[in-house]
Amino acid sequence: MLTTAAAALIALSALAPAQDEAPVLEVVTVNGSGCAAGDADVKTDGRTFTIGYHTFLARAGNGSSPLDARKNCQISLRVNVPQGSTYGLARTTYEGYAHLQSGATGLSRVSTYLQGTSPTASVSQPFTGPFSGSWQTRYRPDSDEIQWAACGERRNINVNAEVRVVLGDADPERLSFANVESSRGAVRVRRC
Repeated sequence: MLTTAAAALIALSALAPAQDEAPVLEVVTVNGSGCAAGDADVKTDGRTFTIGYHTFLARAGNGSSPLDARKNCQISLRVNVPQGSTYGLARTTYEGYAHLQSGATGLSRVSTYLQGTSPTASVSQPFTGPFSGSWQTRYRPDSDEIQWAACGERRNINVNAEVRVVLGDADPERLSFANVESSRGAVRVRRC
């Protein structure tokens, strides 16, 4: 004889997605002036990603060219979710190191958007020389601020990060720089 509790468990298990329907996050591309194709280490685990950068560096002074002052790297994330679910970028953090002479300034900016849409969310972290140390830029929207993909649509999540260094009135013979060492993030999934 089937008890009420057993019937409830059977009903709930029928509603739960199968293990192979769990969300899968894939980093499709990592590319830009600060991260040439193949120049980053990428790891994913279900809903999270971690990227290590080798040459994501902006610099000014000491013979740097104007093109060295701004570097960017865009990552494109594909999220596969069970039918009837949607997804969005829940958080991302960029970490690096900056060394700025007195008079120089730097900036880290992270912008996110869904492929084929115009709304963009961004967060910036400014630096003012003299500064020498680690930095971190975090994007952590509230649940109602997450850019959710429309139900039934498959759009990549794009994250564009940039670092800039402006020499200002710092000594042009001395180097100022800001680099990105790593980024990590996670997607959130909800029912439509």
